[in-house]
Amino acid sequence: MSNALKAIIIDTDQTSVLTFGNFARNNNHILDICGSAMTMQEALPLIQERKAEVLFMNPTTHNLKDYQLLNSLDFVPPKVVFISKYKEQAYEAYKLRAVDFLMKPLSFSDIFLSIYAITKLLAMESALQNEKVKEINSINALYQNKEYLSIGAMDKIDLVKISEIIYCKADGKYTEFALVDGTQLVSSKNLGEYQSILEDNTFYRIHHSYIINIKHIKRITKGDGLYCEFINGVKLPIAKRRQEGFSKFINL
Repeated sequence: MSNALKAIIIDTDQTSVLTFGNFARNNNHILDICGSAMTMQEALPLIQERKAEVLFMNPTTHNLKDYQLLNSLDFVPPKVVFISKYKEQAYEAYKLRAVDFLMKPLSFSDIFLSIYAITKLLAMESALQNEKVKEINSINALYQNKEYLSIGAMDKIDLVKISEIIYCKADGKYTEFALVDGTQLVSSKNLGEYQSILEDNTFYRIHHSYIINIKHIKRITKGDGLYCEFINGVKLPIAKRRQEGFSKFINL
């Protein structure tokens, strides 16, 4: 299910929740229901934790009032599909630029078409973002500038000094970057796409989920395995199969 859209249902109507659940069980290669909530406010921590890509939301008065809470997320807000038994609420979907509007009772065919539209939109946004990153990388290569790394989300591209990256962490389809100044950035690319860029005499992949900058290691601790402790206080494990290679890399 690695390519399945991560979705959250926001509705008090359990029939809707069950319908989406049944659809996902039959189509788990395209949809992964990773939770449900009664309201937008209740759903927000779950959206943040699971990095949901799509919300199927009943546009109640409270949910519409709290709609702007999506802008407080530290990653690109998920696409939103309104689900309602009132067709006049389609206008609210239009005003808030929801991707789609589904009438209740929900049908599998309508859900499928909605997911298809979202998938195409995400692919288009990803392609545009990749083009922007390529342009920046071309400029860097032209001027032989290896000091900066472009970290692209769907709605922006951050340029950061490579020397200021403490470590990168895999988070499903995303990569989280921890920087010296305490900033946390989230990229829409996976960790593997950054490995070849960062592999040099200061970066090493100590774990399937982590690439680290050895310049920012404060100490290496032993206990139930080996750990790197960094200047920001974070401790990360060194995978057993990578310990020998890491020891040679830092000349231990």
